[in-house]
Amino acid sequence: MRFTFLHAADLHLGSPLAGLAGRDPSVARRIALAGREAFSALVDRALDEKVAFVLLAGDIYDREWQDNAIGLFFNKEVARLHRDGIPVFMIRGNHDAASVVTRTITLPQSVGQFSTRKAETLRLDALRVAVHGRSFPDRAVEENIALDYPDPIPGWFNIGLLHTSLDGRPGHAPYAPCSLSDLRSRGYDYWALGHVHEHEVVATDPHVVYPGNIQGRSVRECGAKGAVLVDVEDGRVVDLRRVLTARAEWAMAAVDLTGIGEGTGLLAAVEAAVAQHLPADRETMLVLRVTLTGATALHLGLSAHPETLRTEIQAAADRVHGDVWVESVKLATREPSSSVAGPVDTANFGALLARIGAEPAFRERIAGEIAIVSAKLPAIEGAPPLADDLHAIVEEARALVLGRVAGSGAF
Repeated sequence: MRFTFLHAADLHLGSPLAGLAGRDPSVARRIALAGREAFSALVDRALDEKVAFVLLAGDIYDREWQDNAIGLFFNKEVARLHRDGIPVFMIRGNHDAASVVTRTITLPQSVGQFSTRKAETLRLDALRVAVHGRSFPDRAVEENIALDYPDPIPGWFNIGLLHTSLDGRPGHAPYAPCSLSDLRSRGYDYWALGHVHEHEVVATDPHVVYPGNIQGRSVRECGAKGAVLVDVEDGRVVDLRRVLTARAEWAMAAVDLTGIGEGTGLLAAVEAAVAQHLPADRETMLVLRVTLTGATALHLGLSAHPETLRTEIQAAADRVHGDVWVESVKLATREPSSSVAGPVDTANFGALLARIGAEPAFRERIAGEIAIVSAKLPAIEGAPPLADDLHAIVEEARALVLGRVAGSGAF
């Protein structure tokens, strides 16, 4: 017998994208809707492939619903699968644990939701497939729940559906921790994992797979995003195929300006970097963070006029492709060691600013201002506290002042 199933995780429907609306509301709205569009694309692919069933390994929702709209959207999409005879098996993860997302909407009967009390088994008799899983009752599940999963059904294709950090993954909280040997000890044929947002085939004997999330939500989640199609024949996995679903792909481009002394050269370097980061699917929007590096005579001018710089870089990106948004421009350039002194003694003036920036009273005052700003900003999971960037903020301010006094501009 041969069949195909789709394994996805970490949809994070309803995830807020704080901080994007201020610069370009229309672009921010596109990015905010990208998660829903990615899930719709995933359902389209499941229907096109005529998959036998769909697995969703937790974090379907990002947080408690603000209203019923996000629940209705999810119901509408899984109803499309239901009408085509495709069942769905889903567990809750840390973001949509039973204690976190308390609102509910009645889903189609073909959607199997696993208990939060203990691991259980749901069956597809016609395919001789057994899916074993357990949902998170609370946001922080710190015990190894994999060891309590049911025994496999002999002669059936057994799947474990689990939201876990395994033995640890950078940037991910250690929820439902377990080892690869723990998973292998259950005797299953496939482990469908969630929680880690990067695609990873952890093992192939048996297959232990993170599909990654279906849509990057910030510059911390760069690159292609999607799910996996799993082909099974005679009770064994014969192929894994990645399905790309992201409607906005995040990327970071480092542009080396070493030796470049004029604005035209800078923009040419930016255009080349943008071209290297374009998604394979040219219909996918590219959201790009640009970091300028290297020793360049443009250094002071770049620091002096950051908004002009960002505008010119956005224009350069637009010349490469019509659907690129420059999320931000970071300066990590420096003056060449052979810089010729200008009308201001930049070395002495820069040293004076550096001494001011290092004074405890000055830094304490700046830290107080940062605390006021931070209190007004929405929390973004995984983002470091703004206060952690105190040194970088002071250095950026020093470069701005020095650039305004001594720089001539790049354009």
